[in-house]
Amino acid sequence: MSPSPGAVLVLAHVRDRAAVTVARALRRHGWRVGAGTPRASGGFVGASRAVSATHVVPRVRGTLEEFVRVVTAVVEAGGYDLVVGAGDDWMAALSHVADRLPVPVAAPPPEVVERALDKLGLTEDAHAVGLDAPRTWLPGEDADLAGVPLPVVVKSRTHWRPGTTRRHRVEAEVCGDLDALAGQLARIRAHGDDPVLQVPVRGRLGALVGVMHQGRLLGRVQQVAPRLWPTPHGASARAVTVPVDPELARLSEELLRRIGWVGLVELQFLTGKDGTPRLIDLNGRPFGSVALAEGARPGLLDAWVRGALDRPVPPLPDGRVGVRYQWLVGDLRRARTERRGGLVRDVGDSLRWSVGARHSLVRLDDPGPVAHLLTARLRPDDPDPETTAPADVVEVDALAS
Repeated sequence: MSPSPGAVLVLAHVRDRAAVTVARALRRHGWRVGAGTPRASGGFVGASRAVSATHVVPRVRGTLEEFVRVVTAVVEAGGYDLVVGAGDDWMAALSHVADRLPVPVAAPPPEVVERALDKLGLTEDAHAVGLDAPRTWLPGEDADLAGVPLPVVVKSRTHWRPGTTRRHRVEAEVCGDLDALAGQLARIRAHGDDPVLQVPVRGRLGALVGVMHQGRLLGRVQQVAPRLWPTPHGASARAVTVPVDPELARLSEELLRRIGWVGLVELQFLTGKDGTPRLIDLNGRPFGSVALAEGARPGLLDAWVRGALDRPVPPLPDGRVGVRYQWLVGDLRRARTERRGGLVRDVGDSLRWSVGARHSLVRLDDPGPVAHLLTARLRPDDPDPETTAPADVVEVDALAS
């Protein structure tokens, strides 16, 4: 048996589906994987057989002093070589405290992360390299809202920044009247965020995924999403890989070089009837459908962590076409709401799609995450360190390695 390439600590929220895929993929490539979450159960990722140990790690809010102290203790006690954040907040916080941790983090420098997560700046950078993107602008503090064209999308300018104290981010909302617009602006500002306004774009959700390494986007996987949840503006409930569009890939690579991005990345697009993809988001951390990208291009996540450790990255050709993905729970919820052809027919179609598709949680050889999902409401004794005692290093044996 070849020696393990090392140990990776994955930080995630308890219901993070992407973290499960990361743990499974890295374990399959020989890495020892630990999970850090705000709860002792370890959540979805802690229930996976791919995880050898779970640790309680506080959420990334405020000064981050406690976060740095706990992560340092976990890394030193667990012998980890790298820390990965499976969410915008974890990834961005790790970037900002990287120089205070004893091991590297899988995130670009903080100024790059801030630039990439800035919705207004991302749109400007996209236009600068020739990518289309919805018009995005800042509302004035005391502007006359009657002049805002409706409907309009209202988003937080960024999902996380240093000093953030809120527990949850304010999700984007399409506002069709002035009352809804004023309310959404107030909610975002009350959370200490800056809102941005964006012209709505109708079209099919798609994405281009890869690992940015030495100025090139490797292991490219392009996908489209025929079903979303929540409908009609949510995440991929179903997705399938398609051939990589060479011009879209070229412009995307130029955008990432302009930003200075390195590592795993997903660029999301909406493509309307005119066939033009319009950039709407950049995910610089594991994303909901990362199981599809890893399924179409096995070794993508292994290459990501190797690059973060300055180790050689193997050649990564484009991913396979026609690989399918499903977020089963999301797709069933969608079917209950949309009822395409009737409830029974839509649910049946969802179940048929699931056969042979890649899943973020469902795997027969690793049932723990699904079992955790089904029994989560039966565990009232799972303490959240944010509302109990200050977080210390807690290690819990996983189901099986």
